[in-house]
Amino acid sequence: MDWEDSQEQAAFRAEVRQVIQEHLPDRYRSADGAGERAWEFDRKSDDPEAREAADSWLRTLSERRWVAPQWPYEYGGAGLTPMEQFVLNQELARVGAPHVGGSGVGLLGPTLIVHGTDEQKARYLPPILKGEVAWAQGYSEPGAGSDLASLQTRAERDGDTYVINGQKIWTSGAHAADALFLLARTDPEAPKHRGISFLLVEDIRQPGISIRPLIDMGDHHYFNETFLEDVRVPISNRVGEENRGWYVGMTLLDFERSNIGAAEGARRALARLVRDAHSTGRPLPPVARLAIAERYVESQVMFQFSLRIISMQNRGLIPNHEASVAKLFASEMSQRISLTATRAFGLHAQRWADGTAAGRATDSYIRSVPATIRGGTSEVQRNVIATRGLGLPRG
Repeated sequence: MDWEDSQEQAAFRAEVRQVIQEHLPDRYRSADGAGERAWEFDRKSDDPEAREAADSWLRTLSERRWVAPQWPYEYGGAGLTPMEQFVLNQELARVGAPHVGGSGVGLLGPTLIVHGTDEQKARYLPPILKGEVAWAQGYSEPGAGSDLASLQTRAERDGDTYVINGQKIWTSGAHAADALFLLARTDPEAPKHRGISFLLVEDIRQPGISIRPLIDMGDHHYFNETFLEDVRVPISNRVGEENRGWYVGMTLLDFERSNIGAAEGARRALARLVRDAHSTGRPLPPVARLAIAERYVESQVMFQFSLRIISMQNRGLIPNHEASVAKLFASEMSQRISLTATRAFGLHAQRWADGTAAGRATDSYIRSVPATIRGGTSEVQRNVIATRGLGLPRG
């Protein structure tokens, strides 16, 4: 693996940096970065400045086909090589600039390109690229999170439609989404990994769907629970074969777990921690300095995991247990960084609602807790690594 940019990659990196410097809206230039799903939330904000920032950044990326840089050119993407994608994502993560398109670009789009019909690609991909439709993911249920194959949401055929009934939970950003992709059981008699289909609900506000906020322990609204009662979708909205949706969904999760920009996000968080700690005028105790150094080493390890995944993609492979390694390490690393920050500020971190640097460290830790849950819990990732990566028997 070559850790240095080629001449072409260096030129592309310089281009990306120039675009960011000239066009990134001021709203996204804070020390903390834009935050998760910033573009998705801003596009429907009551604040006109937030909406304009989202629109402006969308236009900037759209002009260069960077909304979906990994998609093939014929589908409206930039068709960038994996290394070019890494350069772009690395530079965006370095300054905390938001991605555009959300789950539609990162999850649903790549899955449609692999499993969708020509009609589905023509219908759903362009609105994602134009920022007209934001998608939410309907996977987890109250009794089916880590054991997702136990999901009970039903989709029964009625002529040329499916009638969906059930409940989804932890639907990230559903309150700001326009549409929903989900897994539902279409054959209740089949073994649990079979009998599941992948369905597209084009209007998340249609009758029969209700979305209730889940406020986390930091008083943030990011997650939701979603109820579906006699929701009708056409048979043509199924992606892949009936009762084979589990395998479609697992392809999607492999895209979700790549975590290419996690290393840069960690480095930015550590740089902010050091800067904030120095601003207090009090020297950090040796144990805190050692912990920060350890976290920086971990960010370098995460960088290597990212490069490993890219090397696989360069060979046309889809990361599986390798992506689980990266997801597991990145999510737990983010918690360790936030916890290290709270310990560096000591008792001052208990005043976490006052907006100070110490308070932001604690808020960051509160926000990091779901990172080890969503996209597959740490326990699920370890099982994937053990069985698919190490070849260990299932317990």
